[in-house]
Amino acid sequence: MKKPPLFLLLLALCAALALPAWAEKADRKKDTFFEADSLRIDDVKQTSVFSGNVVMTKGTIIVRAAKIDVRQTPDGFELAVITGTPDKPAFFRQKRDAVDEFIEVESERIDYDGSADIVKFTGKAQLRRLRGAELADEISGAVIVYENLTDKFSVDGSSTAAASPGVTPAPGGRVRAMLTPKPEAVASATPAAKTPVQPGPTLRPSATLGSNPQ
Repeated sequence: MKKPPLFLLLLALCAALALPAWAEKADRKKDTFFEADSLRIDDVKQTSVFSGNVVMTKGTIIVRAAKIDVRQTPDGFELAVITGTPDKPAFFRQKRDAVDEFIEVESERIDYDGSADIVKFTGKAQLRRLRGAELADEISGAVIVYENLTDKFSVDGSSTAAASPGVTPAPGGRVRAMLTPKPEAVASATPAAKTPVQPGPTLRPSATLGSNPQ
């Protein structure tokens, strides 16, 4: 059976990295563009390697890395390794669907396993959610794993991640998170303005007691 061209594998990778939990749905129908200092394709081994200041764009998706290495397994699944450096980590950014929010992830390495449908960010991993240009949430750790099938995240500081080769532990060996409430939650928590109390009738002194004389 003839294997698909490697560029089709790259397109499949781009679609896979458009994580459904936050993905701008229109991105899947956009063209994909690559820029790099060099490209090496091996049709026999089914590998494609972009090296040197790699930039990939697809709609609102932006990926920047030192190297993107994609290959297909014998059973037809895609595996990809996107690497940066300790000084210039790999970078992923995408707009969330239907809202003015963006997801940004930085790490020394990004692994995509098509067979398990898992994306793993390793080495000083940082995930940020921005509302417009304002930082809303931020999570950091040694390893951040996203499972497409179950739509779940897991973040590891250093207890198990530090034992893996090439993984930089999180500072202090701890997971750190900064979460802000949703705008509607803030609005609902704000007490409603009190209605001004209308002044009662003015009481005037009377010179007589009881009813008026007839």
